Amino acid sequence: MDIFNSLRVVALPTTTNFRGVTVREVALIHGEHGWGEFSPFIEYDDAESAPWLACAIEAATQLRPKLYRTEVAVNGTIPALNDKADLERVVNSFPGVKSFKVKVGSDVSEDLQRLELVRTLRPNAVIRIDVNGLWSVDEAEMFINSVGEIEYVEQPCATIAELRELKKRVDVKIVGDEVLRKAKDPFAIDLTGAIDYLMLKVQPLGGIARAHELAEHHQLPVVVSSALESAVGINYGLVLAASFEDMNFDCGLGTGSLLASNIAHLPIADGKIAISDVVPNCEGLDVSADRYEWWKNRIMRTAELLK
Repeated sequence: MDIFNSLRVVALPTTTNFRGVTVREVALIHGEHGWGEFSPFIEYDDAESAPWLACAIEAATQLRPKLYRTEVAVNGTIPALNDKADLERVVNSFPGVKSFKVKVGSDVSEDLQRLELVRTLRPNAVIRIDVNGLWSVDEAEMFINSVGEIEYVEQPCATIAELRELKKRVDVKIVGDEVLRKAKDPFAIDLTGAIDYLMLKVQPLGGIARAHELAEHHQLPVVVSSALESAVGINYGLVLAASFEDMNFDCGLGTGSLLASNIAHLPIADGKIAISDVVPNCEGLDVSADRYEWWKNRIMRTAELLK
């Protein structure tokens, strides 16, 4: 497969500052089985980007797995916002969802205020929190004991040892994300006694086949989430979620609502997104020539690591 025959690189503005990102640059490749996305964040080095490229190639060149559903229930994703009008706008961009994942971890009082606002706006919704590994064990314990009822906490602490210690202290279920996808060898880590559920993100983990291998290896219930991808990457995440016979959680695949422009529309209807054959419309979204070359060179370097 010659990646560069079909390579498109687009810049997608976000509706708000999402963990420092206001424009999401995304590389797209086309193969015999559709489109694949390569969109590691700009600061990721080539080694960390390699699984993302493996996923893009898999999506473009391999048949889809067996699917157990045609649509996937999603959660709303709430960035670190505290302005009531901004929060209301973001919450309303997730029509019909029954759960919200709220970003926390930077400031306790602001985090608690954000959670209260979300609960006020959607009083019947299930709440989960995502910390991205920012807390110490003591900080995590204190916050979890003051936050009220939540479905789970995602990556409250950075290390497996910290997660094990926290699990001894709290009753809330713990989800592992960075602890898996940022591991040098995610098959070599021992998650026993550290987490209850495994977060799967299709690009960072190297594609659908490898995500299934990791789920089987670690023998934990799974939930699928996104990495702020375009509609191409989100759709492939939906395929991953639908390829599990048992999927008992709303998945974090509604983040297209956080993009001001996209290459295709994957609407949320009654809290679910239907899987589709996404054909990107890149008109007016292509990056400049120098950014295209930057991504082309990044792909060439990263591809060398896959040989």
